[in-house]
Amino acid sequence: MKPKSEKLASCAVLLAGGRGTRFWPRSRIRTPKQLLNITGRDTMLRETAERLAPLFPARNLWAVTNEEQVKEVRAQLSRVPASHILAEPVGRNTAAAIALAAFHLAHEHGDALMAVLPADSYIADAPRYMKIVRAALSLARTPGNLVVIGVPPTRPETGYGYIERGAAAGRSSGEPAFVVRRFTEKPALPLARRYVKSRAYFWNAGMFFWRVSTFLNCLKDFLPETYASLARLSAEIGTRGFDRQLSRTYPKLENISVDYAIMERATRERGQRRVLVIPANVGWSDIGSWTAVYELLARAKGENVSAGPSFTLDASGNFLWSPKKFVAAIGVHNLVVVETPDALLLCPRDRAQDVGKIVKSLEERKLRGLL
Repeated sequence: MKPKSEKLASCAVLLAGGRGTRFWPRSRIRTPKQLLNITGRDTMLRETAERLAPLFPARNLWAVTNEEQVKEVRAQLSRVPASHILAEPVGRNTAAAIALAAFHLAHEHGDALMAVLPADSYIADAPRYMKIVRAALSLARTPGNLVVIGVPPTRPETGYGYIERGAAAGRSSGEPAFVVRRFTEKPALPLARRYVKSRAYFWNAGMFFWRVSTFLNCLKDFLPETYASLARLSAEIGTRGFDRQLSRTYPKLENISVDYAIMERATRERGQRRVLVIPANVGWSDIGSWTAVYELLARAKGENVSAGPSFTLDASGNFLWSPKKFVAAIGVHNLVVVETPDALLLCPRDRAQDVGKIVKSLEERKLRGLL
């Protein structure tokens, strides 16, 4: 590895390997949510890269995906070096994916500032968001700091993890930071209501910032077997044997999220490491279902949202995705209708979270043509 330098490169790692099963039938194994134009004209992956461009030029952008999607990710991020698009041979959750990228960054830079970001988040206020990202990178420059962005909750959401803030930790580039007291699981509704009412909790948006050296030191302490395996593998980076060794090593790594493996354990430490949260009121959404898409696109309560030409009569609150066919809706309310060449989805908007169950059924029935 190159010697460490305080002239640290700022690199963004996009996690782009998800399936997006709740966006079936549009989302498929090779074209999941992040590779589709869910909320705008461009794909979510390209929108994310474009949003980050002022801070992270293409040469400092990385992505971790899977073997089914790597070709399309490389096509969509055509200005990013092909060697920066990393393909997991099997899914091993976020700790392994981030660690794989961290060893590549260490190989290329020695040490660097590392932003780990989802490839499929929606951000309404991009300028404000980028100001917070700069503040997070500045805070992460201090060795031992692990920084997470926290989204102030707007409702008692049970589908997100939460971050409890502790004492104030000063400001970074004008943005307030707080010590993280703990990370909490997806709560039941009564507890989620208490979290929101207390104003001491944030949604965990899965956006992390640290020095590569800080993360790898945490990995060595908290997941020593994963660290040792990937450290041995890193000696093969850039060689012809890397892919072969990766396929042998990766399936044996611990299958655990970075939240469990690193962040939660680090908050319980009393040492040089600090876990910090910066609040970010930026109009964030993980766009986790067709209902969330409708809520983003509807300009007024009860409006019908259509991706193509349509006619509605005594109909309200419907999401209609059929860009190439005329859709007529009469007397129906709060429906999701999504049409593709080989499938048609119909469901009430309040059941959109169950769409993933369709994919599970298709897998069990081995209907791979619909996956």
